[in-house]
Amino acid sequence: MAAATAPADGSFFRKAGPLVLARLVAAGITFVIPLVLARAMALDEYGTYKQLFLIAQTLFYILPFGVTQSLYFFVPRTDHARPWVVQTLLFTLGTGLLAAGLIYALGEPVASALQNPRLLDYRWELAVYTAGLVAASPLEVLLTSQGRTRHSALMYLLSDGLRAGAMVVPVLLGYGLKGAMTCMAGFGCVRMIAAWLTMALGTRGPWFERGLGWRQLAYAAPFGAAMLLSIPQQYAHQYAVGAQVTPELFAIYAVGCFQLPLVDLLYSPTSEVLMVQVGQLDREGRLREAIDAFKAASARLAYAFLPMAAFLFVAAPEFIAALFGRKFLGAVPIFRVSVLAVAGSIFPMDGLLRARNETRFLFVSYLVKTVVTVPLVYFGVTRLGMLGGILSWAIAELIGKLTLLSRVPRALGFTREDGHLVSRVIRVLPLKSLGKALLSAVGAAVAVALLRGVEPSTDALPDGSLWRMVPLALVSLLYLVGYLACLRVTGVRPLAMLSQLRRRPAQPA
Repeated sequence: MAAATAPADGSFFRKAGPLVLARLVAAGITFVIPLVLARAMALDEYGTYKQLFLIAQTLFYILPFGVTQSLYFFVPRTDHARPWVVQTLLFTLGTGLLAAGLIYALGEPVASALQNPRLLDYRWELAVYTAGLVAASPLEVLLTSQGRTRHSALMYLLSDGLRAGAMVVPVLLGYGLKGAMTCMAGFGCVRMIAAWLTMALGTRGPWFERGLGWRQLAYAAPFGAAMLLSIPQQYAHQYAVGAQVTPELFAIYAVGCFQLPLVDLLYSPTSEVLMVQVGQLDREGRLREAIDAFKAASARLAYAFLPMAAFLFVAAPEFIAALFGRKFLGAVPIFRVSVLAVAGSIFPMDGLLRARNETRFLFVSYLVKTVVTVPLVYFGVTRLGMLGGILSWAIAELIGKLTLLSRVPRALGFTREDGHLVSRVIRVLPLKSLGKALLSAVGAAVAVALLRGVEPSTDALPDGSLWRMVPLALVSLLYLVGYLACLRVTGVRPLAMLSQLRRRPAQPA
């Protein structure tokens, strides 16, 4: 059996390699764009930019309603993909036009609610860009679902490169946000045309087949319903803060909410590998061995995410000043709260629950987070302002994680006869690895804070892009040395740990 599956595994990783690399580059581009714009724009203009794209992203994630992602299921199972793709493109074209209509019709109420009348200056550009973005959402999904991962990777690179140029170049040339939004509207139209050309040239079969539309909607509906809950909940704190503060202060808040793309780049592959392992063990009747697989995956992420969160917390002033500039140092308290959520990503619970067909409980967690978010955001923002906004988001995320964690023991085969819930949860966690990683991360952070002063003077941070990197480089070196030393004290060999992190998990025998 192992010999038979080895070539398939090798083929899979060869095919996935270009796509992973492309997404890594795309994450780098996504990381750089706001850094460049934050330095080139005034605070009020940057705040307006973040609000415009907050609106676009909300509609982009909600309106396709899971129909785009359903191509991953239907296209590999047919020799004639064209009718599936055509009805998907027609659906996203319709929802893209709906997005444009909503932006135009609700432009004034939204601008009033966010206390930013300047949003109306970009209404048409935002409407066209969002319509094109939604309408073209099946582009890379279509290529990937056909197994054309190299073409998909190339499309990711071309698209993200063009997007970066459309967003950044007009601003650097002095055309400001207006020029950037005009170019982004054109970018959205180009992507939409590319999606239809890809369908016409890269698929076979009739353009329409009766009855497929309802099948696709029925499959997509659960995911679409989850997005209807998840996305508004994720962005609720930003809308609430935007309704209470000026665009200048919203720019500060948006920087405080900044998340490193490295988290997803580490989390997603770990979760996907875990899904494969658990699926194989379940099929072979060895589900209890999946407990060790879950513990191993969590331990790997703990040794990466806990030091990352602790470092970003203690080095927040140097990090914000180096990447965004001194004018954004007011975002440090907000950023410190937001990076604590990185620690919540050490348990790949969604992958485990998907592998065990517990997807309905994922919806339950979204629902729980949505219910608690409403009062949390209201009281947090009205009582504590911007800090309350990010605290409300962090608390809702914690509650969502705890909700998922309560289901993990059952997904791993535990029953009530195995003890009460807390006891079952403890038995599925890698407590020893968590303790060593947490102790080392916090110990290094405390050592750095004591060596450089608990809180550095912001006036001491130098001006200039290169000079601003010097304090960050120094504190990074201090933290790295401290973390490695703490690992040694706890009995962890750093080189062995790195080797374990890099090693691909073994497949079940």
